[in-house]
Amino acid sequence: MAAPKPEEISHPPMDQLQGLEYCIDSNPSWGEAIALGFQHYILALGTAVMIPSFLVPLMGGDNGDKVRVVQTLLFVEGINTLLQTLFGTRLPTVIGGSYAFMVPIISIIHDPSLMTIQDNHMRFLNTMRAVQGALIVSSSIQIILGYSQLWAICSRFFSPLGMVPVISLVGFGLFDRGFPVVGRCVEIGIPMLILFITFSQYLKNFQTRQLPILERFAVLISVTVIWAYAHLLTASGAYKHSPELTQVNCRTDKAYLISSAPWIKIPYPLQWGAPTFDAGHCFGMMAAVIVSLIESTGAYNAASRLASATPPPAHVLSRGIGWQGIGILLDGLFGTLSGSTVSVFSGLSFLQFTNMNSMRNLFITGVAFFLGLSVPEYFREYTAKAFHGPAHTRAGWFNDFLNTIFFSSPTVALIVAVFLDNTLDYKHSASDRGMTWWVRFRSFNGDSRNEEFYTLPFNLNRFFPPS
Repeated sequence: MAAPKPEEISHPPMDQLQGLEYCIDSNPSWGEAIALGFQHYILALGTAVMIPSFLVPLMGGDNGDKVRVVQTLLFVEGINTLLQTLFGTRLPTVIGGSYAFMVPIISIIHDPSLMTIQDNHMRFLNTMRAVQGALIVSSSIQIILGYSQLWAICSRFFSPLGMVPVISLVGFGLFDRGFPVVGRCVEIGIPMLILFITFSQYLKNFQTRQLPILERFAVLISVTVIWAYAHLLTASGAYKHSPELTQVNCRTDKAYLISSAPWIKIPYPLQWGAPTFDAGHCFGMMAAVIVSLIESTGAYNAASRLASATPPPAHVLSRGIGWQGIGILLDGLFGTLSGSTVSVFSGLSFLQFTNMNSMRNLFITGVAFFLGLSVPEYFREYTAKAFHGPAHTRAGWFNDFLNTIFFSSPTVALIVAVFLDNTLDYKHSASDRGMTWWVRFRSFNGDSRNEEFYTLPFNLNRFFPPS
C-alpha cells in the first residue's frame, strides 16, 4: 500500500471557514432575513429571561416587575445590536445580557442599606436605581479604552494561540448552565437537544424550494415543536401532582411572563427613577465591565471567522469596544439589570494557524484551558458553601472586583495565555504562535478585504479615518 500524501493527512490553514452559504456581506431575501432575525431573538430570549427571573425576586420585585425588566432588556439589546452592527465592529453579532454582572449585582442586592427597606416594591426600585448608577459609571471603562484606542494597543499582545482558550471558554465557561439546566426537566430538555441535532446535522440536506429549511431554522422549529409538546403536557395535567420545583421547571404556565405582560409597553430612560451612585458599587461593577470587554474581544474574533471575514483590525476591535461601552451606558439609563456582551463559539479553529507540534504551545494551551475552567469552578464551589467568595475582606468593593474577575473563565484564560505567550521564548516563536498570519490583520490597510468588511456606513470614514 502506497504511503499517504501529505495533503491526505493534513489540511492547509484557511482564512475563512468553509461550507457557509452566507458571509458578512451576503443579502438573504427579506422573508428569510426576518425568519433568521426572529431565530436570533429566540436565542437571545434565554439570557433575557433567566437573568431577571433570578435577580428580580431577590430584589423584592413581583412578576410584573420581572416582565418589565425582561421587556427592557430585550428592547435595549435590539438597540445595542443595531449600533454595534452599523457603527461598531460591523460584524453579525447579537449583543445580549451577561452573567459576568451577576456577582456585583447580587452584592448590591445584599447591601444592608437596601436590605432593611421593608416595602418590597420600594426595595426593588431602590436596588434597581443603585444597579443603574453602577452601570452608568462603570461603562466609562469600555468607552475610554475603546474610543481612545488604548484597547487597540493592548490587542497587539494577542496572538491566535492566546485567543484560542479565551474564545473557546466564552462557550465552555457556561458548562454549568448547560446540561444541568436541561436536567431540571429531562422529558423536555432531552427531546429538545435531540431534535435540534437531528434537524441541524442529520437532516441538513432536506430542502424546500432549494432552501435547507431544517438546517437553517433548526432552533426556531425545535423550540416551536418542543414548546407545543410542553404545553400539551401542562394542559393534560401531567404535572398536577408533581413537586413544586418540577412544576416550575416543566410547566409552561409557571413563569407568569405572558400573563403578567402588558400588550404594549415601550421602555424609556430613567423609567425606574433617578439612578443612585455609590463608590463601592461602582468599583465592583467595573470588574464585570472588564470581564465583558475580554469576553467580547474573543467573541468578535470568533464572529469574524463565522462570518467569513478577516480578523477585525486593532482599531476596529477598539471601536467595537467603545460602542459596547455605550451599550452598557444605555443598560444603566434604561435599567436592564445587566450589562452587555457578545458571545459565539468557534475558537478552536484558530489552532490551525499555530504549530501544535510545539511543546511550548501545547503547554500554554493546556494550562490556559485548565486554569480557565478550574479557577472559576473553585470560586463557584467556595461561594456555594460559604455564601461569599474567596475574596472576603472588609472592603466590599475589593471583594466584588476580585471575585468577579476570577468567576470568569475567559478572563482567567486571557490572563494566563497572554502572559505565558508573551514571556515564554516569545522572540523565537513568532511563527509557532501564528503571528506571521495574524500580523497582517492588525492594521486596516494590512489586507485589502478589510475595507469591504469594516468600512463605516454613510461615508463616515472621512471623519474617523482607519489606522
